[in-house]
Amino acid sequence: MKTIIAACSQNLSGSRASIQTALRTLLAVPWPSQRDFRSALQLLAVLQWVLSFLLLGTVSLLFLIYLLFTSLWLVPVLYLVWIVFDWDTPEKGGRRLPCLRRWTVWKHFRDYFPVKLVKTHDLSASHNYIIGSHPHGILCVGAFCNFITGSTGFEDLFPGIRSFLTTLAGNFRLPVFREYLMSGGLLPVTRRAIGYLLSQKGTGNAVAIVIGGAAESLSCRPGVTTLILKNRKGFVRMALRHGAFLVPSFSFGENDLFRQVVFEEGSWMRSIQRRFQKMIGFAPCLFYGRGLTSSQSRGFLPYARPITTVVGEPVAVPKVENPSRELVDRYHKLYIHALLKLFNENKTKYGLSESDELHIL
Repeated sequence: MKTIIAACSQNLSGSRASIQTALRTLLAVPWPSQRDFRSALQLLAVLQWVLSFLLLGTVSLLFLIYLLFTSLWLVPVLYLVWIVFDWDTPEKGGRRLPCLRRWTVWKHFRDYFPVKLVKTHDLSASHNYIIGSHPHGILCVGAFCNFITGSTGFEDLFPGIRSFLTTLAGNFRLPVFREYLMSGGLLPVTRRAIGYLLSQKGTGNAVAIVIGGAAESLSCRPGVTTLILKNRKGFVRMALRHGAFLVPSFSFGENDLFRQVVFEEGSWMRSIQRRFQKMIGFAPCLFYGRGLTSSQSRGFLPYARPITTVVGEPVAVPKVENPSRELVDRYHKLYIHALLKLFNENKTKYGLSESDELHIL
């Protein structure tokens, strides 16, 4: 019996020593710093945004189809009925939710890059505006962060101005995703949607349009600043019809967020991209960014590169119900001149050299 008790005591002593050793080892491990914690939150904020834009629409559609064949079939049926009655809402101003625009996660999203908004001139609340957003980049991070979220202080810099951003109309045909887009102030890039906002919602509305669109994303790569703008004049015609002032904006650093495999003009891969662009509205790009676990690995998350969106001087535009081609061309040239001025005056401040030029195609 004494032998058994001694053995048990020895085991207990050994266990206590092992536990103490384990605790000392655990305490010796460096705990994540506040900076590491912030970095993790920023990465998660960007991750949810990328997954939302790339997968939310498709996953929601497939999930609702799946529910049709379960005991919960009534849920997708009722939602389908809701969409039928709510079909025109995206083109009638949408449904902005200020609480979502002020969501704390957008501050972490902003700080990941970081994104900054710079004001050069005042915008009067007695006018409406069409803001040209350049360049498109891959995912329009600068435009989204500045004009949809409240994280960079757009409403503080431009008091009395409500900002909206346009995107492909097809996105508003996807269930759940359409609600997500409208809640932030996103609208279809259609004449009806833009015209409604500029004519039926009073003044103080600023509609941001990424003018280069899908075609411009094909030329997106670091060190190259090429805009598709020379023959894009529809936004000028809309501005004239509604008397909305034209405002250029440029996001320095937008093209540095991803690396893209760029196919030369005339190649068969480039022709495939062009065909997809005409059929479905966007061009499939082969691009990569950083991975989830390390900035040195490859993945689908954008690199942490600073983005500075500079909003330029507004071009005053008269209201002309049926503008002539000559009038549209005139204000299109005035807009390009204002954009070039904005670019040249700010390029050396935000990462470009004096010799860098803005190429407009």
